[in-house]
Amino acid sequence: MNRRPFLKKLTLATSAVSALPFFAFGKMDFPENNSLKFIIASDGHYGQPNTDFEGIHTRLIEAVNGEKDVDFVVFNGDLIHDDPALMPKVKAVYDTLKVPYFPVKGNHDRVSEAEWNRIWGIPADFAFKVKGNYGMILANSSNEEGDYLCANTEFLKFKLEEFKDLSHVFLFIHISQNDWTKHGVSCGEVLELIAAYPNVKAIFHGHDHDVDGIMFNSKKPYLWSGHFGGSWGSPHPGYRVCEVGEDGKVVTYLKAMKDGLILSRHTL
Repeated sequence: MNRRPFLKKLTLATSAVSALPFFAFGKMDFPENNSLKFIIASDGHYGQPNTDFEGIHTRLIEAVNGEKDVDFVVFNGDLIHDDPALMPKVKAVYDTLKVPYFPVKGNHDRVSEAEWNRIWGIPADFAFKVKGNYGMILANSSNEEGDYLCANTEFLKFKLEEFKDLSHVFLFIHISQNDWTKHGVSCGEVLELIAAYPNVKAIFHGHDHDVDGIMFNSKKPYLWSGHFGGSWGSPHPGYRVCEVGEDGKVVTYLKAMKDGLILSRHTL
């Protein structure tokens, strides 16, 4: 399998803005045979003034459509930049993807819960199974006012229990549920709940445009995707890919949207 070289960070959890990276070349330890592959793209900020948001989204869609064997895409929050009238417009852009996709509500997605459900056809707290053995939980962490919130533990508990016999569960929450990043919130109950389920393999965040690494809490990996849109953050806008092998191995890597360069990679 031919892969692009990857850009390795000096630290496991870091901002691409603050870290001085070095290049490493060679074959990465990917699963032999994939049983699942999905993409996480966060913080597109469609409609943000003084940004090329239309061109940015076109490049993102082209990059994702160029990926092979993708099962689905998750847009992990801040789909738009504040104006509710933008939500149907960004949906029309997402609809040009060749694979299914699922949106997560972010703090700049300032529409009501009812409007979110009307536009996307799913509630802001949503979960689904893929291929019978993989559980995906999309948890809301904001509201119409754009507040930074802890995820709904009642919803999380219900879905984690429902999925407890699956081999892999992945969570997608726009805002970090720990204050280890500048824009995170302290949600100890959420972290304790996630830690109680061994089959939760990874938690994916957006929101912090300048964070694209990995952090651990109770041995659970929490990962960021930087951003692909907006006016600030990592100098390498891109998206995260997650692959699960038939042997259960999980590998995730960040790719630059511009040229497909692999920026960082982790085995979970």
